[in-house]
Amino acid sequence: MIGLGKTQKVMVGITSTAMLIGLTGCGSNAQELPPVPEDSNCTDWEWDEDDGVWECDDHNSVYYGHFFYGGHFYRNKSSLYKAKDYISYKNSSSFKGKSSTSSGSGVKKSSGFGSGSKVYGG
Repeated sequence: MIGLGKTQKVMVGITSTAMLIGLTGCGSNAQELPPVPEDSNCTDWEWDEDDGVWECDDHNSVYYGHFFYGGHFYRNKSSLYKAKDYISYKNSSSFKGKSSTSSGSGVKKSSGFGSGSKVYGG
C-alpha cells in the first residue's frame, strides 16, 4: 500500500474486515441447496426458497419461469403442488424450502447484490 497514509491504511483494513464478516455471515444461516439441475432446456437457474425447488430463469428458454423438481418442469406453482413426488418431498424432513413453522431463515431468492443465491448453470 504505497502512498497511503496511516489513516487510509486503517480504513482499508477496517473495510476489508467488515466485508469478510459480511460475506461469511451471508451463508451462516443458509441451508445446503440441492445441486443445480443439469437440463439442456435451461441454462440459468434461480432457487425458490419458499417451495424448495429450482426455477428456470433463462429468458431464451421455452421453460422460462417454470419450476423444476424430480427431473420435470412445472408450468406454475399450481401444477407443482399437485405433483405426488413434490407433495412427498414437501412433507419430508429433506424439504429445503420454507415450512409453515419456519422462522423465515434460509436462502433468499435473488433480486440483486447481496440478496441471496443466484446460480448460473450450463
